[in-house]
Amino acid sequence: MKRVLVTGSAGFIGFHLSQLLLDEGFEVHGFDGITDYYDINLKRRRHQMLLQNARFSATEGMLEDEEAFWNMAEAFQPEIIVHLAAQAGVRYSLENPRAYVDSNLIGTFNVMEAARKLKVEHLLMASTSSVYGANEDMPFSETEKADTQLTFYAATKKANESMGHSYAHLWDLPVTMFRFFTVYGPFGRPDLALYKFVDAMLAGRPIDIYNHGDMYRDFTYVADLVRAIRLLIDAVPVRPASAKEIEPGDSLSPAAPYRIVNIGNSEKVRLLDFIEAIETELGIEAKRNYMPMQLGDVPATWADADLLKRLTGYRPETDYREGIAKFVAWFRDYYDK
Repeated sequence: MKRVLVTGSAGFIGFHLSQLLLDEGFEVHGFDGITDYYDINLKRRRHQMLLQNARFSATEGMLEDEEAFWNMAEAFQPEIIVHLAAQAGVRYSLENPRAYVDSNLIGTFNVMEAARKLKVEHLLMASTSSVYGANEDMPFSETEKADTQLTFYAATKKANESMGHSYAHLWDLPVTMFRFFTVYGPFGRPDLALYKFVDAMLAGRPIDIYNHGDMYRDFTYVADLVRAIRLLIDAVPVRPASAKEIEPGDSLSPAAPYRIVNIGNSEKVRLLDFIEAIETELGIEAKRNYMPMQLGDVPATWADADLLKRLTGYRPETDYREGIAKFVAWFRDYYDK
């Protein structure tokens, strides 16, 4: 089985992806900064679980440390790199934008340079549905223009997409960018809505509901998301001989072995329905604190996942009520509540 380097392996998605790859027999090396953006104990616990498998190894370091990252990558000699590490969080980018420059721009550049030097078979990098910004035509499709980012976080991710395209074109490096849509599930980040809602409701605290609840999200269960990433590893983009070869609806670049793929549940769920499902699962009625729309936020996201289905034969489909039940079961067990 091949060697896969996963950046952000102690993170929410990186942990689940690493676990899936190990289950399928891959050799996985994780690289993670274990930053204190949220509880590092949760991050360390994820790594501890992965390290129970002999085919997993890890390096702790910051993406923006070029020498540390290169030394690790050169020693491991990955055939595939899945770059998930980033400074996450739409709202935090309002408070500390420099962290996004360091991690998402400089860090991603270091990852791309390593991929170029090592001539990896496929570089896969995480983007976000936030790059669609002020776009209003839904469901969002990969082939539509996305030039109206509303937060600096989204802007850095759009920059990553452009950076990835340039490297794919210049160095014939196969690059797949995936745009994630509102990922949730066990071992989720404490700054994500589901975690915050469950934690507050169990403690009897009110929950903040932005835009007075008039919000819609394409909630994507984490196990579905990492299954899609796993399948996309094998869907290596190939530079077309001409633009005429590209099928309608395919985001494949006419100038590079480069493609953008949405990973979403293709279902637009009203936030208030999501909250009601949490209430049902917990048997607790939430104390609701209705708030205005937060700066940089968007009222709705909704993925067109037809391209993912065409490339892999797979489409995420876990119902949000089922996913919430699995998260609540994990939360109660992990925190003994």
